[in-house]
Amino acid sequence: MIGATFPGDRTVRLLQFPDPTPGPGEVVLEMKASGMCGSDLKAYRGLSSSIFARSGPTIAGHEPCGIVVEVGPGVESAAVKIGARMMVHHYKGCGGCAECLSGWTQLCGSMSESYGNNAHGGHATYIKVPASTLVRLPDELSYEVGAAISCGTGTAWGALKRIELSGSDTLLVVGQGPVGLAVTQFGVAMGARVIALDIQDSRLEQARAFGADAAVNSSSQDVMEAVLALTAGKGAAKVVETSGTTAGTMDAIRCAGKWGQVAFVGMGASATLDITRQIIIKQLTLKGSWTFSKSWQADCADFVVQRKLPVERIFTHRWSLQQADEAYRLFDTQTTGKAVICM
Repeated sequence: MIGATFPGDRTVRLLQFPDPTPGPGEVVLEMKASGMCGSDLKAYRGLSSSIFARSGPTIAGHEPCGIVVEVGPGVESAAVKIGARMMVHHYKGCGGCAECLSGWTQLCGSMSESYGNNAHGGHATYIKVPASTLVRLPDELSYEVGAAISCGTGTAWGALKRIELSGSDTLLVVGQGPVGLAVTQFGVAMGARVIALDIQDSRLEQARAFGADAAVNSSSQDVMEAVLALTAGKGAAKVVETSGTTAGTMDAIRCAGKWGQVAFVGMGASATLDITRQIIIKQLTLKGSWTFSKSWQADCADFVVQRKLPVERIFTHRWSLQQADEAYRLFDTQTTGKAVICM
């Protein structure tokens, strides 16, 4: 089979790999869609790629979605059968600790594999994963939407679950890339008043099209002044930071109102805080939000079905596997929306 790898220096190399064979407890999916994620770019650029160690050429893509085509011995779930449409919760843990049993495999102290990072991912003809990583894709959803829910869109859902968003809240979404735009879409669907923040007018226009009540360009406006004006001087009740920048991190904390909750999704930022004035006196709650659990992934898919959310609108580009190099060259400019590789 063919798989797309990141050798570094902003290139994608298509290599031949043996077709996978499932072992005990494993399944093979024929890939139908594999999402492209902003966190891919560090590996693509040849920088320190992630918290996961790599050895040898590794197939990229940690947003896999496809059809079960082979089932290994010992797979007992009635839902995991030939022809089943599945998303992948893209982590492998020990399987027996509290985190694994609760579906938060990425928090397992023995978590050994992250598909598309240090284990073969979805940018390929097939992927082999433990049956325990699979999450059913509802029939109403396309494979492309399933791929989005498998990381970026699911991560947006997880952040809103972490801050317990309600329809009475004003939500500030810092960054309107693919994850931030998904936060905006979900926030609007949940009934919240959404303020979108970004440095690009084009992304802010897209956020408005997705239902944001207000848009603030942090490159040309005083963010704090704008948010206070939009909230009658109170600040935002809930905030999700998706940019992973120091400026975005500070904007999220400064613009949160008293008793506010802030979820941090974007990785890579650092910040120096005045704990007394910025956290204690405002009674803020700051929460890290690393993707989602298996049950939250399933909940996200069900919410999209129930509310008939047009998640497809988040995609600006669809590519074939053979176009992966061209796809990542454009994606690296960070001027596009969500992109997906379709098999």
